[in-house]
Amino acid sequence: MSEPSPLFKALSDSVVNMEEDQTRALATRVVAEHVDAYTAIEEGLVDGMNRAGRLFETEEYFIPELLLCSDAMYAGLDILRPHIRRDASAVRPKIVIGVVEGDTHDIGKNLVKIMLEASGFEIVDLGRDIPPQRFVDEAVKIQASVIALSTLMTTTMDGMAEVIRLLQQAHVRERFKVIVGGGPISQAFADRIGADGYASGAPGAVALVKQLLGVPA
Repeated sequence: MSEPSPLFKALSDSVVNMEEDQTRALATRVVAEHVDAYTAIEEGLVDGMNRAGRLFETEEYFIPELLLCSDAMYAGLDILRPHIRRDASAVRPKIVIGVVEGDTHDIGKNLVKIMLEASGFEIVDLGRDIPPQRFVDEAVKIQASVIALSTLMTTTMDGMAEVIRLLQQAHVRERFKVIVGGGPISQAFADRIGADGYASGAPGAVALVKQLLGVPA
């Protein structure tokens, strides 16, 4: 495995270290040096946020630190997002994303949203603590291609199964690809509830959506 670019490593470190001004300065450098913005987001900003997430899991970081890391990430993202190369003529599949009812943890969902947006998908972010019926209603309303469900709590996992039950009840299940993710979620759980796929992190979610929709990687 090749070593990460020093610039991307510095971006990642600035997010982990909660250095918003430094992240902004490094993102500006990415643009000035004509470095690929999408790769800088994936290997710099998102990598840093993933590292911060691991520190949170091991209780080295807590909610305040995680929020400051998130602020730094968004500061860099605001600069880099307009410079992502996209095919303007391409149709942008729509994705409804949100955290299921009963859960208000949304950092993982936000990372997935960022990476999907950066990959050219049109995202409708319902937010957190979303009732199952609202996912179904919104997906039908906007003619989405994918419904992406997130939770970090075992107590709310059944909300994902309920979304699929409601889709089946309304006889529209075949219209949508349903993907699931979050701390307690596994491929076995996805298979059990009849989801179309599971991803353990943001880059994996992008690859999964592209695979399910037949979009070139």
